[in-house]
Amino acid sequence: MSQGDGKAARKKRPRILAITTDCCTGCAGSPACIEYCPIEACMFWVPDEDHPPFGRIEVDPYLCIGCQKCISKGPDGAFLDGCPWDAIEMVPTDDWEAVHGITLPDLPPAPPLPETVPA
Repeated sequence: MSQGDGKAARKKRPRILAITTDCCTGCAGSPACIEYCPIEACMFWVPDEDHPPFGRIEVDPYLCIGCQKCISKGPDGAFLDGCPWDAIEMVPTDDWEAVHGITLPDLPPAPPLPETVPA
């Protein structure tokens, strides 16, 4: 799970979102993209139940700020840090919302409250 740098937070709905493609292999359990994500818990590991210990990375669209730090595509074909397999694409938020029938809010949802145990 991405740890975040404590400096970035989603303040408004981004223009673009990071989406992992079917090419994502999870870098064999040591994903490169996660270390570049500045948002805590935005990117997370999803195990492949049929092929352990393999899996893939997913991006939480409610947390993504569209910063593009997780991708490796730069201007004019320059290679940047991020996904070494080009398995993350940036898509317009409007397009993602239309496909999924969801309108993303500006701010991410509040974290769940801790459960209290009756005494």
